[in-house]
Amino acid sequence: MFNLAIDSKLRGCDLVNLRVRDVTHGNQILPRAIVIQRKTQRPVQFELTEPTRLAVSAWLEKAHLRSDQYLFPSLAGGLSTPINSPIRTDCA
Repeated sequence: MFNLAIDSKLRGCDLVNLRVRDVTHGNQILPRAIVIQRKTQRPVQFELTEPTRLAVSAWLEKAHLRSDQYLFPSLAGGLSTPINSPIRTDCA
């Protein structure tokens, strides 16, 4: 995920909403991808470097994801409850 974030320069909300089909064609990882930014509704094209393509390929092989699934499925639903909870400053 870190490599893809660096290559794409996407906002976090756009990064976690990537689907497998956004960066693949069949069994190949694309050298370039285009996604629509959520905030601006504008298309953004980015290049996936060789190390990123290798990392994404290894992830897809391990995770057994289909093209319609989120690339990072555990992150697609948002932050988990403990992280998303209000910060308490009055703890004893």
